[in-house]
Amino acid sequence: MITLTERQSLILKAIVRDYTEGGNPVGSKSLVQELPMKVSSATIRNEMARLEDLGLIVKTHLSSGRIPSIRGYRYYVDHILKPEKVDSRDLKVIQHSLGGEFHKIDEIVAQSADILSQLTSYTTFTLRPELKDSRLSGFRLVPLGNHQVMAILVTNNGDVENQTFTIPNDLSGDELEPVVRFIDDQLIGLPLQDVLRKLQHEIPLKLAKYLQDPDGFLDIFGSVLSKAASERFYVGGKLNLFNYTDQNDPKELQSLYSLLDQTDSLANVIGPPGQHIQVRIGNEITNDLLKNYSLITATYDVDQHGKGMIAILGPTAMPYSRMIGLMGAFQRELARKLLDYYRYFDE
Repeated sequence: MITLTERQSLILKAIVRDYTEGGNPVGSKSLVQELPMKVSSATIRNEMARLEDLGLIVKTHLSSGRIPSIRGYRYYVDHILKPEKVDSRDLKVIQHSLGGEFHKIDEIVAQSADILSQLTSYTTFTLRPELKDSRLSGFRLVPLGNHQVMAILVTNNGDVENQTFTIPNDLSGDELEPVVRFIDDQLIGLPLQDVLRKLQHEIPLKLAKYLQDPDGFLDIFGSVLSKAASERFYVGGKLNLFNYTDQNDPKELQSLYSLLDQTDSLANVIGPPGQHIQVRIGNEITNDLLKNYSLITATYDVDQHGKGMIAILGPTAMPYSRMIGLMGAFQRELARKLLDYYRYFDE
């Protein structure tokens, strides 16, 4: 395990700060002016040589200065970093953007990805709270004409999902009414996951009493139910990802962009909700396409309604102190907004 002296820590901290803010390699002459203690340029060079031997900083080909290595960023985040207090202007942007009127949880969570992207200039992800406690509170089929119906499903959290379907010519709206009543009588109030399980065996058998061929209806109900129960990621600032890549291979760039549309792949990259704020740097991210990026994730807690996540994906040379401070503030404000929303529906 690496242990640095106070002076070495201050030098590494200054190199990380200068490089992430300015993008230029850092030399000993500039550090003489920045350190809070009086030391010579020669002493700083010796300490930088020690940091280089430890693999915490590296020399670039274009300059005599040094830049942090992946290992250096990791040490800085784990042992030196102190989150910056969020800027009052950024806090006002967050509060104002989340202060509007929203009709669905997904609207709030999707808006959050866009706000976070605008504040950071990075690619951002938001995951709505877990749906393990969501219950079915309403289901309706609305005839639209020309054999089209809209299936509307409502949960106890106020979430509304709807999809439009074409029903078979030999199936009338009147035939579907008893089926909707069956759902009202038998399934309202159950957790969505329980309803999904019943959809595999129990429900098809019971629907056979009402419909000669229940498959068409089961497809409709199953589709809108699965949509309501599915894990949903929202992505903000997709194109920002390309501002921080040296990759020129069109196939690699296409794979990188496609990754952002793959829910399962994103879930593997981001991981499950954990504790507080986590930082993964370079190869610590589970996808090889992201080995030159850093990922900061934060879990927000909405009491009995579960936990969700926010995340930012940016260059390894990101201003970690500011980003972690911003994530902490956003985490709190989003949880507060969602709690207010849930209270409205619990009343």
